Amino acid sequence: MFASPRTPTGSSRRPLGTPGSRISTAGRKSVVSSSTPGSTFFSPVRRSSLPARGTPSRSGQHSTVGEALNYDVQTFGVSLPVKVMEALTVAEDDDQLSAKLDQTGWCWMVCLERLLVWKTRQSQVTKLSVCKELQLPPSDFRYFADLVAVNSSGETTTAQSMTLLAATSEGTVRYWPSLAQEASYTELSIDFGGSLCNFVTAIKGGGFVLSSTKNQLVRLIPDSSGRIYHRVLQQGHGVLSGLGRRVSSLFGILSPALDVTLQCVLWDGESGCLYTLTSSSVNKWEVDETSERQIFSWESSRILKEHITDAIWGSERDYDVIKQRISIRFLDLQLIKKGLVILAAAWHLEDSPCLTYYCLITVQDEGYNMSDDLTIEVIRHSPSFQSEDEVECRFLCPESSSQAAFLYGEDFVFACSTGTGRGSLPQEAIAFSSPGDGILGAGCCMQLPVFFSRNSGLVAITAKENASILPEDVEESILSSVAEGGPQGSVWEPSVKMEMVSWEDKARLLKNAFLQFSRKDSLTAQQIVEELFPSAMDLQADVELDRAVSRIGLDLIDDYPASDPRWAESVPDEAAGFSHTSLILLHQLEDKMKAHSFYMDFLNQTGLLTQLGTSTVRDMPMATRFLLCEHAEKLSAAIVLKNYHSKLPELLNDVILKALKKINANIPDNLTAADVFFRQASQIDLVFECLLEKEEKVLKEKMVESVEWGQIVVDVNNILKDMLQAAVQHRQSILSLYGIGEHSEKDPEYIPWTASCGPGGVRPVIMQQHEIVLKRVYPQADSALRNILLEQLVALLDCFLDGYVSQLKSLDRQNAQERYDELEMEYTQKRSELLSPLLTLGQYQWAASLAEKYCDFDILVQLCDQTDNQSRLQRYMTKFADQNFSDFLFRWYIEKGKRGKLLSQPVAQHSQLAGFLQSHEHLSWLHEVNIQDYEKAHLTLQALASLESRYFAKKKTLLGLCKLAALASDMHDNALQEAVDGISEQEQFLLYQETLPKHLLEKKGFAREMMPVLSASQLIELYVCEENERANEYDFKKALDLLDYIHEEEEIDVDELKLEIFCKALQRDRWSSSDGQDDPVEAAKDSLFVKLLQKLLKEDILLKEFLPRVNDLLQCNKLEGLNSDPYFEFVLRANYEHYVQGQA
Repeated sequence: MFASPRTPTGSSRRPLGTPGSRISTAGRKSVVSSSTPGSTFFSPVRRSSLPARGTPSRSGQHSTVGEALNYDVQTFGVSLPVKVMEALTVAEDDDQLSAKLDQTGWCWMVCLERLLVWKTRQSQVTKLSVCKELQLPPSDFRYFADLVAVNSSGETTTAQSMTLLAATSEGTVRYWPSLAQEASYTELSIDFGGSLCNFVTAIKGGGFVLSSTKNQLVRLIPDSSGRIYHRVLQQGHGVLSGLGRRVSSLFGILSPALDVTLQCVLWDGESGCLYTLTSSSVNKWEVDETSERQIFSWESSRILKEHITDAIWGSERDYDVIKQRISIRFLDLQLIKKGLVILAAAWHLEDSPCLTYYCLITVQDEGYNMSDDLTIEVIRHSPSFQSEDEVECRFLCPESSSQAAFLYGEDFVFACSTGTGRGSLPQEAIAFSSPGDGILGAGCCMQLPVFFSRNSGLVAITAKENASILPEDVEESILSSVAEGGPQGSVWEPSVKMEMVSWEDKARLLKNAFLQFSRKDSLTAQQIVEELFPSAMDLQADVELDRAVSRIGLDLIDDYPASDPRWAESVPDEAAGFSHTSLILLHQLEDKMKAHSFYMDFLNQTGLLTQLGTSTVRDMPMATRFLLCEHAEKLSAAIVLKNYHSKLPELLNDVILKALKKINANIPDNLTAADVFFRQASQIDLVFECLLEKEEKVLKEKMVESVEWGQIVVDVNNILKDMLQAAVQHRQSILSLYGIGEHSEKDPEYIPWTASCGPGGVRPVIMQQHEIVLKRVYPQADSALRNILLEQLVALLDCFLDGYVSQLKSLDRQNAQERYDELEMEYTQKRSELLSPLLTLGQYQWAASLAEKYCDFDILVQLCDQTDNQSRLQRYMTKFADQNFSDFLFRWYIEKGKRGKLLSQPVAQHSQLAGFLQSHEHLSWLHEVNIQDYEKAHLTLQALASLESRYFAKKKTLLGLCKLAALASDMHDNALQEAVDGISEQEQFLLYQETLPKHLLEKKGFAREMMPVLSASQLIELYVCEENERANEYDFKKALDLLDYIHEEEEIDVDELKLEIFCKALQRDRWSSSDGQDDPVEAAKDSLFVKLLQKLLKEDILLKEFLPRVNDLLQCNKLEGLNSDPYFEFVLRANYEHYVQGQA
């Protein structure tokens, strides 16, 4: 059986299960040469002879010096000094030479007991370098360049100002205060108690640190007279200090607590810190002029072993067994801006063949501790393992701001990357293996990696200008695809008319431009792009550009793994994709991500990204740049899923089979379902619905008490949330690259795939999982499981709501307002449906976290109300002040009838409450009374009373309160009197309605407490109507008084109405005969009309002016026939004459 193939090359990016840890590794670079001419267009290269597993055949392409594919190997500086060349010439092959280069340009070479020191120069114009020859102290052990260091006693680096300290393995130290005086030196001996010295390191102030293999450190401090003082660096909690000429008296105190081996000592002059790398830890000291203090000791062996093992062997089926037998050795340490970089080697003796895997681990120094975030880059240099003693390798990082790294051994340099950036350099091995050659030492100078070759002297290695930044396997596929040849062939011909070229051929030519760009030939790439897709495009060209760009993007993420021999018989000949050479699924996905990143750089820098229009995605239009972002998001999610596949193979193998059945995918006999599924990253979302189907099956089949019953939900939740979070985090981390958030008026609505609807969509999946967790599992779970489920569910809901936010932002423009309002209503409803159950369960903190993030004010207010948490409420008022949270809260109080809480706001909210209550005057007066602003309360109540027409009783109450507020205010006397008089007048008017006869109201169907406010004309009508059977002169007098309350804007003829009142009064009596009385005055004295006249006389009303003219009465048709009765006319005229003239 073919078991999880693993090449000896590659890197890994695996989210680990350790809390707080994260492994994020950059993709890997193939070091195989360019594609062969016979490669099939966009199909994997068939390699039937490729071994089934883990052969060292792809560990890198080795070149002789100067023949590297992607790097230039050039002489560094001027010729070597004569003494150095002579020493190299006369040295025997077995003479153990070693050399080193300091960043100041000073070099030294150890040749037996001789030490040659010189400064390299970059220009031939300067005079030849002067070489100093110094004699090393006698020793029974081999001399090493690592036991020599130079330092400066001033600001210059001349021989006069440079000091040098050399040591032997036994601890004999020889110090030269100036290189200009070779014969003047000081010597002393330091006893490390049997341990051998291995490093001398220059530090600040012209001092040095001498270290032993057992991690014992002594600081050497020279004075101006050339003498050297020394003291032990404190380790752990021990206090090791003191000055003296010898340190043998400290023997015993220096004995390390652990059996460790020191691998590297590193000085950071910028921060004044000293680092050591041992076989088990990374240690840090702060060093100043007078003291040194150990800051931390980080247990790198314990922390990193699992990470390294997981990165290299994590995809193996028997990983749990393998990881217990992995051997790891830490080799070297360097410092870059991204953190400390550790070189480690790992091997598994039971592998066949057994290879040594080298990896670079980058971890950030946070001052007093090391970060939990790690980046692990597994290097493609994987030689066969011989013995642990031969696992020797060191490395350089020449530029602190770059991710370039150069591993080197006795006969090779391997160029690679630390994996801490978006791109990476080509990985390539450069051999120094010609007869008699080898690397004697190395160092960094002028931000270049410089190596001392026995045959070539000092050489610097730099990347070639045309070195491709693409993973080499991707480059091979592009070459094969553009060479496949369509109507235009593989070469771009400017003479060809672009309108005659199909979009498929344009896509092929665009790939060629991408290839030129990746080789740093930007001019050719730009020329091809401008010819293919000029900026002034017509609609047809616009469509072709989007089709070509999206097709290439899709091909990148759905590529077939060419180097995996199991695919050789399963790849369709017509498949159009990029061939990735990694045999590990996880590495394939990472290479695709890296290729996609370079593709986006290409589109951006050639200007194509801004020319993109739309593509059809899930039967809806989408901006093509957003589709490209979706490709990267799905790769991020696929990487997460693959890591879970290694941890939960039983669960995910079943789920992957279900997903493949849904799309009727064929699984060849020589491939696994995972191979087929992860190859097509664009379909990664198929797994979501299948996960829920599997979960449903387990919940039905397993007993509630079983471990599997609850664990399946936890596992499904973890997979869903981590995949979605990876996608969303990728989207948010590079918003500007894809232009997400910069929606133009012509962009269609943006629905991320993480917010897809319909069958199998992400939104329905999360809604269904929400129901499963809260309705089926949560009630049956114990407290520990409940906490886990809620935390997972909140993360899922976060992704759900984030999708709506992205969708709404894309519609936040004038021409989409209607759709925006529709979607916002849907969003508000869904948000409430998802968060309300959390409140019901009393999970206030979880509900608050989401409600705060997504501004669900209703949930926040309910939460504060249920918990009676006023301090939280006040915090929200401040936090969301620009979003009118206070207004929402006040409206909520009104809607819920909680007016007491509304009006009991703290003083800090009084101004906001007053502003809100301006549109709620029926409540604002209460607030004004509460803050004792009685004058404003009076005005508010006055306005309310004037507007009140629905309820008579309410208007009467408002007027009473209005008068009280006026009396309680600080108004001036005149203004107060005027206000009170105005209120009294209104109250007087209301009195007419209040005194309406009870029997009349009953007949009219009025309830006094529910009566509306009646107008003057309405009151007149009631007082004089026929239903008011008991009406007398007082009622009619009230009707006449009410005429004064009729305003001009009512458009009522007051004289006409007065005439009608008197007509009604006349109709109340019978006027047919005199009943034997000849005196008309006497005959009418008991009539209501006469009584009304007498009432008017008593009130001193001038009848001549007040009464309508008698002729107008007689001609009024309201009298209904009386005006044609001669007797009535006689009596009426006689009474008019009697009372009117009698008054005069």
